[in-house]
Parts: sequence; structure tokens; C-alpha cells
Amino acid sequence: MTSTVTPSTSRATFAIGDERAARRVVDLLNESFEEGQAAVAAFERPDGTWDVSLHFSEAPDQASIRGLVALAAGGDIAQHITFDIVEAKDWVKASLEDLVPVPAGRFIVHGRHDRARVPPNKLGIEIEAALAFGTGHHGTTRGCLLLLGQVLRSRQPIRVLDLGTGTGVLAIAAAKALRRRVLASDIDPVSVHVARDNAGLNGAGNLVEAICATGFSAPQFAIRGPFDLVLANILANPLRQMATPMAAHLAPSASVIFSGLLPHQAQGVIAAYRARGLILRRHLIVEGWSSLLMQRAM
Repeated sequence: MTSTVTPSTSRATFAIGDERAARRVVDLLNESFEEGQAAVAAFERPDGTWDVSLHFSEAPDQASIRGLVALAAGGDIAQHITFDIVEAKDWVKASLEDLVPVPAGRFIVHGRHDRARVPPNKLGIEIEAALAFGTGHHGTTRGCLLLLGQVLRSRQPIRVLDLGTGTGVLAIAAAKALRRRVLASDIDPVSVHVARDNAGLNGAGNLVEAICATGFSAPQFAIRGPFDLVLANILANPLRQMATPMAAHLAPSASVIFSGLLPHQAQGVIAAYRARGLILRRHLIVEGWSSLLMQRAM
């Protein structure tokens, strides 16, 4: 395992009331900094409010940050910005300290240090913490794996896509269970690199083709489709926006597994895909996150 020690960074954090306001602030902040000056992120809480954070390699002008936020979200939000320092840390080592093998039906996700703890009747997926989302220790990943197990009990998909692959957990699970090739895509080149490494680590390097792509724009989607099974652990808004191109790349009776959804967001995704001819087969809630199994009509 390679150590990944991040340098100390300056951080600004604040909370904001809804998604529209959060998007407005994030867009303005992203437009206000040169590439590499700041990293901006926003995450939704279970109560519907949003946490916004900015990381800087050098100490920022606090008054300027407050002024930008005030423009987009108002002075009250700007006055409640918290500035602090995130100390240097080996995040990989720290994250592994709390990771234990995670069972999800027939699958079990584990780190290298827990290889010996994989039961013989489980399909092990070895994933180390890395600079990409998805060690298997998240309700969205577990929900997807549980639904994947359900699909595989009744059918053996031939053409499989993992959209938004992250560390490659779902692609590796499908490839190892089916012993078939899986196309895995992500918009983040770091994630693509990590997914390829993890596929090789799990003996599936010849089965998982990981590509960097936005949506369904890459030629590999047309070449490898139409898909019998799609796994898409992303976020609610991108899933809704991709409903039309997703449907265009599905084979008749294709199964689609969605996650990355808070329970109150699930109905909007269901409605978007129901309008494209998909039927809801199952809705799981794992650790406060929704995962959906939908199927295209014949």
C-alpha cells in the first residue's frame, strides 16, 4: 500500500439551505478562481441542507471569500463561514484503520489486510482506500451489490456497464461473478486509473475496460452496447439528466441499478426512467441511502 500524505491546506466551510442556492454559490466560486487555486465541493445532508467547502493550497483572503459568498447567497451565510487549517495526514492509512470486511449478499468487500477473513462461500472484492470514491463501506455501494446479487440469481447479463465506476467495486463484482467483460466509465481520470489498478488486483484486469468519459459520449458505449445490465452509483441530478441517453443504450428487458440517492430523491429518478419505459422492480434503503432496481420493458 502506498502512503498518500496530503499537505496542510486552508479550508473554508459553510452551510446553505437548499440545492439551488448551493449550486449558485459553487458555480460563482468555481468561476472566481484560476485552475488549481481552490477546490470547491458541496454535499447534501440527510435533512436537505448542504455543506459547502473550499480547500486552498495557500491561505485565502477571508474578506474576499465572504464577499463572493454574499453575492451568491447573502450576507448572513457569508458571516457564518468558518476558516481553519486541515493538517497534513496520511489519509489512506487513516481510512484503513477503521475499515472492516463488508458483506453484501454473495459479495464481500475487503482491504488487503483482511484477505484471510473472506469466507470461502463469498466472492471477495479487494479494494484499498484511494483517491476515488467507493471502498464498499458506503450504503450506496452496498445497496448496489445487494441488487446486483438479486439480478444474477435470475439472469446472466452479457453486456454490462458500470457508469461512474469510482474505485471499480461494481465493475469488478460483475466481472468476477459473470466472468464477462464489463465496460466501466468515470468522468474523473484518477478514478479510472484506480479502477484499472483494482481490477488487476482482483484478477479481472482483462475483463474490466475502464475509460474516462462524460455521460454516454465515448464511442465505446455504442460499440459495447446495447447493455443488458447497467450499474450507476452516481447522484440524483445526473441520473435524471441522463435518462434519455441511458434508455437509448439499453437492450430489451435490460436491468438498471441506480444509487447515490437520498430517499426523498428516489421518486424523481423513478419517474424520469418510468417515462422512458422502465419499471421499478425493487427499492432498497441501506444506511439512509436509496438504491433502485429498474427494468426496461420488452
